Amino acid sequence: MNGARYHDGPRLVADIGGTNARFALETAPGQLDRIATLACADYLRFSDAIRSYLRQCGATVRHAAIAIANPVGDDRVRMTNHDWEFSISATRDALGLETLLVVNDFAALARAVPELGPDGLQAIGGGQAQAGAMIGVVGAGTGLGVAGVSRHDGRWHTLQSEGGHVAFSPSDAREMAVLKYCWQDYDHVSAERLVSGPGIPLIHAALADWRHAAAPSLDTATIVSRALADTDPLCRETLDCFCAMLGTVAANVAVTLCAQGGIYIGGGVVPRLGDFFAKSAFRQRFEHKGRFSAYNAKIPTLVITAPYPALGGAAALLDEHLAGQSAAALA
Repeated sequence: MNGARYHDGPRLVADIGGTNARFALETAPGQLDRIATLACADYLRFSDAIRSYLRQCGATVRHAAIAIANPVGDDRVRMTNHDWEFSISATRDALGLETLLVVNDFAALARAVPELGPDGLQAIGGGQAQAGAMIGVVGAGTGLGVAGVSRHDGRWHTLQSEGGHVAFSPSDAREMAVLKYCWQDYDHVSAERLVSGPGIPLIHAALADWRHAAAPSLDTATIVSRALADTDPLCRETLDCFCAMLGTVAANVAVTLCAQGGIYIGGGVVPRLGDFFAKSAFRQRFEHKGRFSAYNAKIPTLVITAPYPALGGAAALLDEHLAGQSAAALA
């Protein structure tokens, strides 16, 4: 919803992943302008990327919210899938900001979900959301994100999680073969190790080994491109295996959170798969839950197709943070 411009100038919002940093200026409630994507590898420090973006915009800001692919617990942030490390308070002061709110990227994505309209979503399979129930969010990109969001006391509350780092759970002989292949190099194989963009080449290599097939080492983009074009059977099997694995992850999140409000799929990989994902083994695996199969069959699964949703979530969290500060000052 658009409204009057903020009286104290635009607010900076950002979504920082392991590969890309996305920035925008929120000039009024719900109004994101000057959206830009910068490659994290192009900047030595996190603050350098912010300065570069603000110079490009010619903007001065007082308040900023950063959604980052990392646990956020105290002042020190050390990224899991990139080498940026920084102090929140020192960065705030160095940039001359009054507010620098840093939140987990999937907490921001979860906060965006209630504001998404049907034109920003693609339903996969059946199910019907229960009003007021917990919502789960899962997404594969450079890593594997998990979060939740629920409504009580008249407002939305996000649940941060590092659920992508749970142990990988194979569901058939093929996936067991993939896990055994990974055990040659890793004593602990997380779900993120396989169910992520960087995990796709690992699945491809494991399946080639299992099939005793001579296959070149391929990057994620090539595997996905060949799978979608249906020009390489091993690439197609790799992508279908990935989708099935994501179905297991989503099913586990659904029963863990009792997410009867739905499971929403974000991240950088799945929204690009289109009909391939809709026809994949994802939904079948999601409902394949033993005694809880009927339970999961009632839960809708939806792909987030809206562009830059985490930026909107970060903006909402910043607005709530500043409103809380104002209320506390008046108390």
